[in-house]
Amino acid sequence: MVDLQILNKILETKDPSIIFANNLTEEHFISYQQEFQFLMDHYNKYNQIPDKETFVDNFKDFQLLKVEESDEYLLDTLLEEHLYYKSVGVIQEVAKLLKTDSNQAVEYLLGKIPELQLTNVTEGTDIIQKASERFKTYQEKQESDNQWYIETGFPELDTIINGWARGEELVVFFARTGQGKSWVLTKTLSHAWKKGNRVGFISPEMGPDKIGYRFDTLIENFSNTNLVWGREEKGYDKYIKELETKENPFIVATPKDFNRKITVSKVKQFIKANKLDIIGIDGITYMTDERYKRGDSKTTSLTNISEDLISLSVEMKIPIIIVVQSNRTGVIEDNEGTPELESIRDSDGIAQNATKVISLRQTGLGLEFGIKKHRDGELGGKLIYHWDIDKGRFNYIPSFEDSVDTNIRDEKIKETRETFTKEITDVF
Repeated sequence: MVDLQILNKILETKDPSIIFANNLTEEHFISYQQEFQFLMDHYNKYNQIPDKETFVDNFKDFQLLKVEESDEYLLDTLLEEHLYYKSVGVIQEVAKLLKTDSNQAVEYLLGKIPELQLTNVTEGTDIIQKASERFKTYQEKQESDNQWYIETGFPELDTIINGWARGEELVVFFARTGQGKSWVLTKTLSHAWKKGNRVGFISPEMGPDKIGYRFDTLIENFSNTNLVWGREEKGYDKYIKELETKENPFIVATPKDFNRKITVSKVKQFIKANKLDIIGIDGITYMTDERYKRGDSKTTSLTNISEDLISLSVEMKIPIIIVVQSNRTGVIEDNEGTPELESIRDSDGIAQNATKVISLRQTGLGLEFGIKKHRDGELGGKLIYHWDIDKGRFNYIPSFEDSVDTNIRDEKIKETRETFTKEITDVF
């Protein structure tokens, strides 16, 4: 009935603003979709609402009414009815799934909940009237070293990108197979933990023990080979006892913890349950798209997932770091640099939704980082680390071609020369 009232009011007032201001579509006019579409087509073509006579001539059974209700009442009622009709189908499907698989029913419901939110006027934010709030945030950033950014664990990289922002931050590490993506992810998350943050790590391929040994290697430089193979490693027992006294967690989850389906909704619950400050996902391709529709390509699904992840970062106010594999165009010659954005496998949308994209490759000199996207700064930067994989050490190799802060680069060059001179002197 309310959809009939709204159409009548628009015909009476010749004012369609209630439609445009609230993004109403034919889906909101369940019983009068053809009438709604005719009205909109007429308005778009002639830039005016049709008169009643024209309208009734096309829809002879249309009932003309005198409407005195406010736009606010009509809108609230329409949206409530729209939500009801959408919910009925979802509830019926949930009831059907519950008969065979309650886990699948809950997953389906969680995936549909975002679609069942009441929609209303999109008010936005007036950046003029809210300017003082923006200035307050700016001052807080000036006065705080740790509140707004989390160090990456690579000090020289921090001079280029300033660390991971605590909100609206979707970071992508990408490279071809075997270049060290997972190690770099574990390194940056381990450093975040070391700085007192609550860390989450979703590992589709490796179990908690394997990630744990890498963590131990990166934190205290124990031989990873010795830890994995069970060889003696001096001081490891003392380290473990000390580690268990720490209060901030580093929580590793595998697909089994998500009932074999890693969705953004489940990741959100994982973040909330563990009060995480930062989270890493070692492979976006292992995630399930909750918005998937029959016929959607893998590219569409990965784009949907990346869109939902950046929205999750904004909502939860934490950085989310994901690992992506490059496709065959990412396999390049040693002198051609790190893979470019178009090398991200299966989806341009991942790069579009990311705030930072860092490409990795191993060269004769070391592990090269290429800054392919940096929403808040310059792109195209690079730097190289000598990587001792067994001991988990990353030593910066200065180069006049890199993008590291010049003072830090010069200091490193000076330090390297002094060390080399001392070693020569000691020999002779």
